[in-house]
Amino acid sequence: MTRPLIITDCDEVLLHMVVPFGQWLDEAHHVHFDLRERGFAEALRHKDSGAPLERDHVWALLLGFFETEMHRQAPIAGAVEALHRLSRVADIEVLTNITERHQQARAQQLAAHGLHVPVHWNQGGKGRPLADIVAARAPSAALFIDDLAEHHHSVATHAPGVWRLHMVGEPKIAADIPPAPHAHARIDNWAAAEQWIIQKLAQGPAPDDMPATHGVTA
Repeated sequence: MTRPLIITDCDEVLLHMVVPFGQWLDEAHHVHFDLRERGFAEALRHKDSGAPLERDHVWALLLGFFETEMHRQAPIAGAVEALHRLSRVADIEVLTNITERHQQARAQQLAAHGLHVPVHWNQGGKGRPLADIVAARAPSAALFIDDLAEHHHSVATHAPGVWRLHMVGEPKIAADIPPAPHAHARIDNWAAAEQWIIQKLAQGPAPDDMPATHGVTA
């Protein structure tokens, strides 16, 4: 058994993504990104016609952003400082849904902001890859942070002993996203999240169940 382990998402937890993505779409592609739309199918529309973008076009733009525009992403307030402090009591790794060819760029991006941590790339649900990471590391306790509810459900299914924190660090969208039902808590700022994380890691593994989210801390 090793030290506690924190496995965190990147976009909207460590770094802003939707806002710089939307700015780039507007500037370079004449595309409007409605931040309040929860799905890309309706959120991305041609500015001239108002018609939604085709699915393949949306995917191409996402890939294009990660190919050339990651420098636009800035840290979520307090994220870097909190992780530096948390690294004194826990190991930290990043599990992010990007393609394999962007893994190194993501690691370099985080390092440029002072976060020198292992980065795992993934596509789809995060439960199985997270379970593999936890099995390999055998931590005394593990905690997962992500902004998307489906990943909390996936982790609850495949790694139920992992604490799950739902965090949406982008203030422009946080109020429109409900708490994830399969997270243990919803906290959208790092000052409060840091204290919750320390407390949960000290308790050991999470209860082997799928509890409802316990409220929201702004």
